Parts: sequence; C-alpha cells; structure tokens
Amino acid sequence: MTTRSVSRPRPGARRTIGLVGGLALAAVALTACSSGDSGDSGDSATASGSGSGSSAEKLSGTVTVFAAASLKESFTSLGKTFEKEHPGTKVSFNFGGSDSLAASITSGAPADVFAAASPKTMKTVTDAKAAKGAPATFVRNQLEIATLPGNPKKIATLKDLTRSGLKVALCAKEVPCGSAAQTALDGAGLKLTPVSYEQDVKGALTKVELKEVDASVVYRTDVKAAGGKVEGVEFPESKKAINDYPIALLKNAPNAEAATAFIDLVTSARGQKALGQAGFLKP
Repeated sequence: MTTRSVSRPRPGARRTIGLVGGLALAAVALTACSSGDSGDSGDSATASGSGSGSSAEKLSGTVTVFAAASLKESFTSLGKTFEKEHPGTKVSFNFGGSDSLAASITSGAPADVFAAASPKTMKTVTDAKAAKGAPATFVRNQLEIATLPGNPKKIATLKDLTRSGLKVALCAKEVPCGSAAQTALDGAGLKLTPVSYEQDVKGALTKVELKEVDASVVYRTDVKAAGGKVEGVEFPESKKAINDYPIALLKNAPNAEAATAFIDLVTSARGQKALGQAGFLKP
C-alpha cells in the first residue's frame, strides 16, 4: 500500500502541482512585460529631456546690462551679435562709471548683468549679495595718455603731464580709470592737479576731443575707439596699474536665462576675439 501511494499521486496533488507551475510561468511573463515597460519609460524620459533642452535654447525678452563706459563700443557690437543669434531678444545697455553703476544696483535698479572696470567696484555689489555666483574676470585694460591729434604739446611721458600750463583731465579717483591713474602717478612719485575730474573715462576723453584740455589719462581701448580724434601716448608706469574687468549675473535678474547666455558670449572665444580687437588684454 505504501508503494502504491508513492507511485500514484492523489488527483488533488496533481492539481496543486499544475497550479504552481502555471503561476511560475505567469510570473516570468509579467517580469518580461515589466522590463519592456521600464525600457519604454526610459526612452520617453530621454526624449522628454531632449525636448526640454531644445526649448531652453529659445531665448526671448530684454537683457539689461550695466557696464563700464570703456566697454561701450565692444559691448554694443556683441549685443548686436547676440540679438542676431537669438531672434526675439534685445540687449539694453547702461554705460557709465563703475562706481555709480554699482551704487544703482545695490539701490535696487533692475538689471541682469554687471560688467565692472575693477574688482573693487564689483565687490560693492557682491558684498551687498546682489550678484549670483562668483564674478569672472573676462578682460583687462591698460592706461594711455590721450592727446590732441599730432600731439602739439609734445607729451612723451607721464611726468610731462605735470608741466606748468598744461591742461589735463583725469577720471574721478573713485572711478576705476581714476584710481588706476593715481596708482601710476604714485608709483612714479608724481603729483598732478588736473583742471577737471570726470565721472567716467568717456568724459575724460571727450575733454580732449573738444580741445578743452591738452591731454587726459584714459584706457588704451578708448584711444583706439576714438580713431583719429585723439592720439595715444604709452607710458611704462601703466603696466603697474592694469585693471581687471569682472562680469557677473545679478541675483534678481529679470531675465536670468538670456543674461547667462550673454555672459557666455562675452567669455567665449568669439567674445574674447572681439574684445581683443578693441584693445583689451586677455584675462
């Protein structure tokens, strides 16, 4: 009886074995389907991410840039390039003395980007926690003496500016170009009392162009931008008074996405080439 019971399982036992086998096959099928669904989800996510990336490249609106006066010509050109490459955008500039621009920003003036002519003026903005992220130095600039065409007063050195009867204009001492000029004068042990202090470098240059002064101390980029309206005189003391130019995205930028793209253009190889052609030095 024992042998018969082992060789011939009960009908109920056979049904149980069949049920277990069926459940196992079903589980394998479900696992395969689940794996296939997971792969499809991954493909969908990738496609969705790709589409999102494409839409992110579509920029629009106005980018408001506060920039040092010495950047006027080069930034205006880069702004046109940006607008051409991103239809639907507009770059609006506010050029002036870096110190006054920094004061406006910390007072709440709406702007997206700040490009200063010195780390000191940028620090005013970062100390006020008005910048987003760390500023990046994108160019440097060196001083030159701007004289009337033909250099009628025969100015050849920084010391020549201290000659009696010579009319000279300088940038105000709190402005980066004025601070750099004072550093150069101090380094040479010279004392100079100008007939006027100007609030930005373009103001100092204009004094020469209008023949209101015989010379002014400005940036080499401004001399170059003026073309034949002035003549530039290099002086060795300027090498010890070179200004770094930092640029930063502002914390409360109304158009942060487009502003970031503009900064990317400025710091790109193309931007650097344009700035170099304007006379700026590499950072």
